[in-house]
Amino acid sequence: MHQGRQERAVLAVLVDNHRRVVGRRELARQAGLAELSDRRCDSVLVGVRRMLGPDSIVTVRSRGWMIAEHAMPKAVELLDSFTD
Repeated sequence: MHQGRQERAVLAVLVDNHRRVVGRRELARQAGLAELSDRRCDSVLVGVRRMLGPDSIVTVRSRGWMIAEHAMPKAVELLDSFTD
């Protein structure tokens, strides 16, 4: 799975769960990254933030992440533009 697919998978999980905080383990499992290092989700999130903007992903300390409501339209548009 290359970088673009990993970012798309993480973005899809955040969009699917856009009204709640998603922890690292759940995010990794749902995005298909569970076999990679714990920090892989963090680095993929950096790429997602680059695509959507720095305030697009909210970090909830000691809990996980959620996508900011204002970032949803662009996130959905990006997901639609990815090709497998």
